[in-house]
Amino acid sequence: MNNKMDNETTAPEPPKRRVLIADDNVDSATSLLMLLELEGHDVRVAHDGPSALEIAQNFEPHVAILDIGLPGMDGHALAKALRALPVTAHARLIALTGYGQERDRQATTEAGFDRHLVKPAPFDEILREIGETTVG
Repeated sequence: MNNKMDNETTAPEPPKRRVLIADDNVDSATSLLMLLELEGHDVRVAHDGPSALEIAQNFEPHVAILDIGLPGMDGHALAKALRALPVTAHARLIALTGYGQERDRQATTEAGFDRHLVKPAPFDEILREIGETTVG
């Protein structure tokens, strides 16, 4: 008896992550939130730096996707603050910004970001970056 189901293997689903999005562009943030939730991730959104920092302390994200031009506290200051918190010190920090010059990339590295993506970044690239995040 040849049962096709027995011969097929399915790839294990990647682990779901807690993702914090900080972007003052409400439409951008909401779109990314919806796409990431469709992928099964637990997502929170903030539209300014201080709110993102407050959310991060309780939410403990595995990944934070941060715009650089945030009101109240820019993305560089937010990244440094997240690195200083024990609950987010090891989170994967991704800059998702319109700033793409070499000096901008250098500034994100110096602020503690793991990756610098320029808007509009392909969604599959964002997913790949989230997928590379260690959970645990």
